[in-house]
Amino acid sequence: MTQTTEAAAVDGTPPRPRRNRIHRAWFVAAVAFVTIIGAAAFRSVPGLLIDPLHDEFGWSRGTIGAAVSINLALYGLTAPFAAALMDRFGMRRVVAVALTMIAIGSGLTVWMTAAWQLLLCWGLLVGLGTGSMALAFAATVTNRWFTERRGLVTGILTAASASGQLIFLPVLALMVDAGDWRPAAVTVALAALAVVPFVWLLLRDHPADVGVKPYGAKEFVPKPPPARGAARRAVTVLFSAARTGPFWLLAGTFAICGASTNGLIQTHFVPAAHDHGMPVPAAASLLAVIGVFDVVGTIASGWLTDRFDSRRLLAVYYALRGVSLLFLPMLLSATVHPSMLFFIVFYGLDWVATVPPTVALCREHYGEDSAIVFGWVLASHQVGAALVAFLGGVARDVFGTYDMVWYASGALCAAAALMALVIRRRPVSPAVAAA
Repeated sequence: MTQTTEAAAVDGTPPRPRRNRIHRAWFVAAVAFVTIIGAAAFRSVPGLLIDPLHDEFGWSRGTIGAAVSINLALYGLTAPFAAALMDRFGMRRVVAVALTMIAIGSGLTVWMTAAWQLLLCWGLLVGLGTGSMALAFAATVTNRWFTERRGLVTGILTAASASGQLIFLPVLALMVDAGDWRPAAVTVALAALAVVPFVWLLLRDHPADVGVKPYGAKEFVPKPPPARGAARRAVTVLFSAARTGPFWLLAGTFAICGASTNGLIQTHFVPAAHDHGMPVPAAASLLAVIGVFDVVGTIASGWLTDRFDSRRLLAVYYALRGVSLLFLPMLLSATVHPSMLFFIVFYGLDWVATVPPTVALCREHYGEDSAIVFGWVLASHQVGAALVAFLGGVARDVFGTYDMVWYASGALCAAAALMALVIRRRPVSPAVAAA
């Protein structure tokens, strides 16, 4: 991780070389990693609170799922605008405000008494906050600070969300199982607030701010002027990308990715396991194990993305995920047995392994606009997740079981594998490669 750093000269002459040291880009990536972990605390909560909220307030699982759906949809729809806002106001300001919104939204839930308050706090406020902390943030950090090792860094930052789940999920599950869900909500609020000082003091928007080249770059890159018209730019990039076939294929595959992860497993696995008699802490611990292997799988996927065809990697990931979902209804039981552990490990390795190759394909096809394009692709991911979070709850209310949801999601993953193979390759020019 060592690289020659260069200090920017005041008079515009090329920066002078300094002795070798750890490149500042790795410190920025580390701050981004910790930040995403703090924001990921909320991502551990929805599956834990479905049954407690249903028992305390009498709200249907469909109603609670609707709040999760709003959150997931806003998480995705905010992402492309957040990427553009980071170009206008800087990552540090946008991320600090986003973390504060997560803390406010989560903290206010402890006083709610009506379903509309759940939709407002859990759905709207936290959805907007987490959307600004979405994977577009990771893509922005990678694009600005790294020329080499982009796939690896994308994998590491993507794994941060899983790491947050690993850290918070078992603790939050024990709080909820103790008889009250409110301490879990307060813990999420405090975790988000605790990260704000790290962001404000340590995160930097661009390598030029500290007088260094991006990691692996041949030349010093001046900081671009603030991009005005953030919303207009986000929409303009969407319309431009929407005229190309790869965008729709990437958006379609990523929508299925969201449907089969955040919308399905993260939201409904704990209540589904509880339906079969498994204690909530045990089911939550299995989700935490998914987080462990998610870190391994995502970093490995980033390493593979730097070396192999991203389209084929996506096809393999989706095909394996679909097969595993088809077997899940036969594995759920009151106890944790070896076949369930195999599923958890297998699914964990594949959880967000799709992100590095998807980001790479966005970069390959859309160059400097790739972070915003990925933001829109991520929006489709969250729309897919939102639909399944809602429809999964409705299916449970209607059929009394989640089996239909597992089978349908498995079939969708098979379709995603075929769609990934259809994406055409595009030769990357040196200018695009350096973007």
